[in-house]
Amino acid sequence: MANHKSAIKRHKQSLVRNARNNHVRSTMRTLVKNVREAVAAGDAESAQEALKKAIPYIDKTATKGVIHNATASRKISRLTKLVNTLA
Repeated sequence: MANHKSAIKRHKQSLVRNARNNHVRSTMRTLVKNVREAVAAGDAESAQEALKKAIPYIDKTATKGVIHNATASRKISRLTKLVNTLA
């Protein structure tokens, strides 16, 4: 455990950031799952709606540094391609 003030502060900051990152990542995964479930159900309209919610959140996740920009682009590309298979 940390023994001086600055190390204690850094530890507290890392805990807060870790909690925030976990929440953002978890929410992103849920939105991606919603898109995939809509596609699996064959519902093109709900898949489009879910995709419209997921894309900005994935971008936001990358902007915050939770995931890499290339990872975000790849996820968005694959989800879009998946939804377009229903059309």
